Amino acid sequence: MNVTTTAAVRRKVLPGFGLTMGYSVLYLSLVVLLPLSALLFNSTGLSWAKFWDVATDPRVLASYRVSLSTAAAAALTNAFLGLLLAWVLVRYEFPGKRVFDALIDLPFALPTAVAGVSLTALYSQNGWIGSLLEPLGLKVAFTPLGITLALMFIGIPFVVRTVQPVLEDLDRDMEEAAATLGAGRWRTFLRIVLPELFPALLTGFALAFARGIGEYGSVVFISGNMPMRTEIAPLLIMTKLEQFDYAGATAVALLLLLISFLMLFVINLLQRWARKSSR
Repeated sequence: MNVTTTAAVRRKVLPGFGLTMGYSVLYLSLVVLLPLSALLFNSTGLSWAKFWDVATDPRVLASYRVSLSTAAAAALTNAFLGLLLAWVLVRYEFPGKRVFDALIDLPFALPTAVAGVSLTALYSQNGWIGSLLEPLGLKVAFTPLGITLALMFIGIPFVVRTVQPVLEDLDRDMEEAAATLGAGRWRTFLRIVLPELFPALLTGFALAFARGIGEYGSVVFISGNMPMRTEIAPLLIMTKLEQFDYAGATAVALLLLLISFLMLFVINLLQRWARKSSR
């Protein structure tokens, strides 16, 4: 088989650009664009006065403060722990490595409500771990700390699975060259390895943060749902829907959407800057 025949066979493996692009746009429209456009369409019935009243309501502001602060704390912690886990999985061999690697994806497969119930049972005042922490004055369940813990649980796979393939493809010749020139381990990591991993680490942080902002199932049980203290924004949306306050729920959801888009936009700018700086 000559080169021309081989190239023709390769071109027939997938359909042309027009067909694949059409399927992609159709899928994106059905799954992403239509639901978002429905939210924006429902928000058109809101007057600016109503929208401003909902946006500046103390209970709404408190729910955003809880959601954003706990999601940021969980994402930052996961950025460190995820990098550590990815490093162990890539750079070391040990018994049970495949099982350990598979457990990283458990939060993806486990229903979030099950995770929330399990974490609440463990960290409540009478739980296995909560009963040990209670005498020390450390309360986890029904506090922002418990919400952060739940968001850490559901967000850790995003960081590990984003950093792991980049770390596997990382050329180790530069590390060996740095070692031969007398650079220590920490200096090699900070000057050689970390700049290469930083864009992927930033992506994992953004994914974990975005997931944490909108998380509901794993948080609703362990948070305690106390207004002004541990009530998250997604729970407030559900509360307003149950009270048939569709305009208020739409306003809260729209603000949450705008915050997520703004956060992703900033993260993309940082990623572009990181890639240009590493060249």
